[in-house]
Amino acid sequence: MVALKLLGLVLAAASTVYAEWVDPSVLDACPGYNVTNVKTQGASLTADLVLAGTGCNVFGSDISKLALEVTYETESRIHMKITDPSTQRYEVPENVLPRPNATGSVSPDKTAIQFNYTASPFSFTISRTTTGEVLFSTGSHPLIFEPQYLRLKTDLPTNANIYGLGEHTDPFRLPTYNTTRTLWSRDAYGVPTDTNLYGNHPIYFEHRTTGTHGVFLLNSDGMDIKINDTEAGGNTTLEYNVIGGVFDLYFLAGSETDPTEVAKQYAQVVGTPAEVPYWSFGLHQCRFGYTDYIDVANVILNYSTAEIPLETMWTDIDYMYKRRIFTTDPDYFPVERMREIVDYLHSHDQRYVLMTDPAVAYLPDDGYGAYDRGSEMDIWVKSANGSNSLGLVWPGVTVFPDWFNSDTQSYWSKEFQMFYSPETGIDIDGAWIDMNEPSSFCVYPCEDPFAQAITQGLPPNRTDPIPNPDTPIFGNSTYKGWRKRDEDSGFNIVNPPYNIENAAGALGSLTANVTSVAANGLLMYDTHNLYGTMMSMATRNAMLARRPGERTLVITRSTFAGAGAHVGKWLGDNMSLWPEYQFSIAGMLGMATVYQIPMVGSDICGYGDNTTETLCARWAMLGAFYPFMRNHNTDGTISQEFYRWPTVAEAARNVLDIRYRFMDYMYTAFHTASVDGTPVVSPVWFAYPEDPNTFSIEHEFFYGSHLLVSPVLEENSTSVTFYLPNDTFYDLSTLAPVMGQGANVTLNNVSFTEIPLHIRGGVVLPLRASGAMTTTILRDTDFEIVVAPSPQGAASGQLYVDDGLSITPDKMTEVTMAYSNGSLVVNGTFDYQIGVDVRDVVFLGVANTPKNVTVESSGKTKAVAQDKWTYEASTQVLNVTLALPFEHDFSVSFS
Repeated sequence: MVALKLLGLVLAAASTVYAEWVDPSVLDACPGYNVTNVKTQGASLTADLVLAGTGCNVFGSDISKLALEVTYETESRIHMKITDPSTQRYEVPENVLPRPNATGSVSPDKTAIQFNYTASPFSFTISRTTTGEVLFSTGSHPLIFEPQYLRLKTDLPTNANIYGLGEHTDPFRLPTYNTTRTLWSRDAYGVPTDTNLYGNHPIYFEHRTTGTHGVFLLNSDGMDIKINDTEAGGNTTLEYNVIGGVFDLYFLAGSETDPTEVAKQYAQVVGTPAEVPYWSFGLHQCRFGYTDYIDVANVILNYSTAEIPLETMWTDIDYMYKRRIFTTDPDYFPVERMREIVDYLHSHDQRYVLMTDPAVAYLPDDGYGAYDRGSEMDIWVKSANGSNSLGLVWPGVTVFPDWFNSDTQSYWSKEFQMFYSPETGIDIDGAWIDMNEPSSFCVYPCEDPFAQAITQGLPPNRTDPIPNPDTPIFGNSTYKGWRKRDEDSGFNIVNPPYNIENAAGALGSLTANVTSVAANGLLMYDTHNLYGTMMSMATRNAMLARRPGERTLVITRSTFAGAGAHVGKWLGDNMSLWPEYQFSIAGMLGMATVYQIPMVGSDICGYGDNTTETLCARWAMLGAFYPFMRNHNTDGTISQEFYRWPTVAEAARNVLDIRYRFMDYMYTAFHTASVDGTPVVSPVWFAYPEDPNTFSIEHEFFYGSHLLVSPVLEENSTSVTFYLPNDTFYDLSTLAPVMGQGANVTLNNVSFTEIPLHIRGGVVLPLRASGAMTTTILRDTDFEIVVAPSPQGAASGQLYVDDGLSITPDKMTEVTMAYSNGSLVVNGTFDYQIGVDVRDVVFLGVANTPKNVTVESSGKTKAVAQDKWTYEASTQVLNVTLALPFEHDFSVSFS
């Protein structure tokens, strides 16, 4: 987050920067390389690439000889590397992103995609084996490889459907007109469009009616990726412009019919998402600006009084003493009172999360333990001269942990164990990490951070009156529904010859100095984009060490490819604006569908500026279908907890009941994602890949695989127009069938406490019969199984249940549910005792009144009494009451 009072200084420090432009015809006239010394062995090809003439030397001297290596790693993945064999250039370290293993038995002529090349000058294509369709082609665009500039360019179809290349708040389907996606982490208050934001994911999916494929460039250096359709000849192209490292490319075949396959193949490269605890799917509440421990306690009580389920309370940096991590303010947030809050929450089956930033206050000889212990271990990022690299963050002048230092994990874990100790500290249940781009408020070139700390008033003084330390909290309250590298010669690190379009200005602006050096000799110039993910890994490890064997929730701001294997992500410091409410959907789809970070959500109701009652009501409804649901805003703005307005409170109660009823459906989706990378939310075109009308849709989406969410989008509107594909759907509010015609549908009179939701036919949904005030109570609530047939009259679904907490559960229940011809069959393994009943089975789309309903359980079949089932002809809904223990196979049939 960026304080509002600092925002002016921060914006003043940033200058408008435009991506470096060179006439494409000039670059395409460069000589490129010729292929020599080709060797093939099994699934691998190696060759030398020799400069084919006088180099263009556009941003440095062209390297005369390169090494090419191509490997068919699996039947659906080709790995291609282009490196400089004469020097050890930077590559993303294996300990940050482990490389996937090749199968070792791949036959290139039997793979889904093929690599082919032209020798002089070198160009290559990736094409589908079955059809010969070209998916990636450098064609007439020569390779350029210089010390600080790498260029690779491919041709695209007209009006190409490109998704990814984030993090950004641009449209989910990227524009093909003069678009530049810049990858360089920055603190991006207000998450503006057309700029680089907090994270970096150089992966894109391209979708065609003939299939979906993916391309991943494993490189963490700064880069511009340009998509353009204005060049001579009218061609559309995608061009990488990278300021360091190597070309390390993974080509993913995807599938000709199922877009989910490309997501799963990308997960094989960067890792499948980490499983999270069941409780993390509940509602989270936070704000930057809670004045003291009494303020926090009152929020908890007010949610209970309003009968709005609050699962987890969060506290921002307000709790810290002078904004120093691993401290509490003794006047405003004394540790004894904070422990009282945690005890209260835990006794009511609720949770607590605190903020931990990476920057540590630079306070030598001041008795600040976190700094002193880190200094003794010598784990801070260094300047080129060996001194500590200094920045300016919330506590004033700071140092930054060096995540490459072999001792930093031990330091971080010990600080977590001490400060978050269950016995003497604040026993948090999850961790929140911020400012880890890393962010610094020091105005570039930051020659005197101490003077700037004074100018900017860091750390800020508290102005609120000190509360009475003996003020009772939770007193006699009643609560409802609760239970207890070395620098290469000639490199210009500070101002590289190619300027990427960093919205903050120079590479080192508002971040750690790019000349900073890690313990292993790597420069921040190369590793800057990895900092947030490395902090994420260290924080996850620290949290796991606190509670061995238990899953944890860690939410971060800055991410790189592979971060989802460790943490979740919130989409940063957005604003309380209707366009940003809309943007949040594309941001979520980017992270959850493309980048393999499914535990994602935006700050509901907006972080900056004042929200409004109607915006907050609509955002509460939408936010319930983010995988990570948190209300959060900044200081200096009005309070926006859901109970503040009657309309918002009602909206929250309504939609949380739906979210909680669907929680096991989503928990099952997350488990599947952890196994194979299947997205937990997805764009409409994932389900309808042959329907071009769906390719640009970004304001409706599927929650899980079958719940279509179509939020109202316009301010103060009570109507919404959305696309309904040619398929059978069921209105969730009535369960009546709705026949999609492959056309837009308009719904009117959608109140501010409603959101249009439709079940896509072909699914059996394992829902809870009702919501609950906590996830603990929810897990004691009976199930209701909803059968929503496809146009062909069939449906299927899954349910996964475990204890909701263990990394490696001792017992699991895994159930499959299949429906056809009037019969639902439920079978599986029931090793984990669910402990509740199947209260009802609800069949949708039943055209006629049944004459008989039977249930088979434990080898016995019996008729269901007529007073135990009802049929509603107007909605075509058959409801069968079972009250059957959910502990073994059973079936329900009607005729």
